[in-house]
Amino acid sequence: MLDGHADATVTGGWRSPEVRDALDLCLACKGCKSDCPTGVDMATYKAEFLAHHYAGRLRPAAHYSMGWLPLWASLAQAAPRPVNALLHAPVWGRLGKRLAGVATERDAPPFAEESFTQWWSARDGTPPDPGDERAVLLWPDTFTNHFHPGIARAAVRLLEDAGFRVAVPARPVCCALTWISTGQLATAARVLQRTVDVLRPWIAAGTPVIGLEPSCAAVFRSDAPELFPEDLDVERLAGLFRTLAEQLVGHAPEGWRPPVLNRRAMVQTHCHQHAVLKDDADRELMRRAALDAGVLDAGCCGLAGNFGFERGHHELSMDIGELGVLPAVRRASPPDLVLADGFSCRTQIDAGGTGRTAMHLAEALALGLDGPLPAEHPERAVERPAVPARDARLAGGAVAALGVLGGATAGAVLRHRRSAVRGPAGKDRAMRCP
Repeated sequence: MLDGHADATVTGGWRSPEVRDALDLCLACKGCKSDCPTGVDMATYKAEFLAHHYAGRLRPAAHYSMGWLPLWASLAQAAPRPVNALLHAPVWGRLGKRLAGVATERDAPPFAEESFTQWWSARDGTPPDPGDERAVLLWPDTFTNHFHPGIARAAVRLLEDAGFRVAVPARPVCCALTWISTGQLATAARVLQRTVDVLRPWIAAGTPVIGLEPSCAAVFRSDAPELFPEDLDVERLAGLFRTLAEQLVGHAPEGWRPPVLNRRAMVQTHCHQHAVLKDDADRELMRRAALDAGVLDAGCCGLAGNFGFERGHHELSMDIGELGVLPAVRRASPPDLVLADGFSCRTQIDAGGTGRTAMHLAEALALGLDGPLPAEHPERAVERPAVPARDARLAGGAVAALGVLGGATAGAVLRHRRSAVRGPAGKDRAMRCP
């Protein structure tokens, strides 16, 4: 592409529209990183190309809406219920999705009324210092923190049950995944550098960092070291970052055992976990919990982060899901657990007409701490944000009313100005030169 022959098909270098269009259909699932014999990481190639292709240029709307999701999620936390209502209002929600470059067929995931970090801040107790040998730092990723905070609360229960002392970063942090996947690498580098600054005391102390969202954990194990190949703190952080299962299986005190669930489970492994993190520890943890786990070998769920949300990708996204994951979930029996640690996987399963809600492994195990699971549809015992239909209707009506009121006010002001120009006799005032 960069040094091709004069008769090369691809011209334009980094600005090539042909390469851009070809990479548009790359899911950035990283499956090629582990499954291709050459180990080519097309997700990284795609991010690098997009960074150069749009340098100094206006980007697609989806890069600003979904690429900057951590910022929008943080702002939405000030008033999640009105934001949810507006995003799901029949007319305005659809218009907002069009403006944001999001497929109108997709429902916006609702924000939780209370984020995990808000819950944590209100919790009693003194967090451990970095030097505490039993300390673990729980990573509050954007998806868990703002959309499914119950997963992080469940992880806190499990880690404390295993004898660990849980801490959470005192200042905002982010892995920059959404900026990386949309090729906004300069911004991603700044975000990651600020995050490393926040984590530096914990890195220096060698405190394990526990990730719950596989795609975010994969950033610290793979993408961050690639962006900062000479940064020793980034390298150390990559070695300290663990999944929940890796911590509980490999580092829990001797004698600790997870709750026994005695249940079958249908498990969808996140693509980035398959490619970067692997799921050996998860399989062992499920075995110890007496879960008869059927781990799907069906490939990507089809949503693949921002891919399935982008305008023009919805049909392909669902077709990919129908190749294996969605039919398998539909075949699951009512007593079975449906487990998917990735936010994208859970979202696709929820939206795919399966009639099931996927759970994180942490949620299933935390339920087991309270006793036997519900006989059927155990996922109904976990918390998920929802938007009351009445809220969405009211939000749509309120915005419409504000529009009418604004139009009426503007009309009145315009009529007043015209009247003032015409004067009391109804005649136009002549402009006098000085």
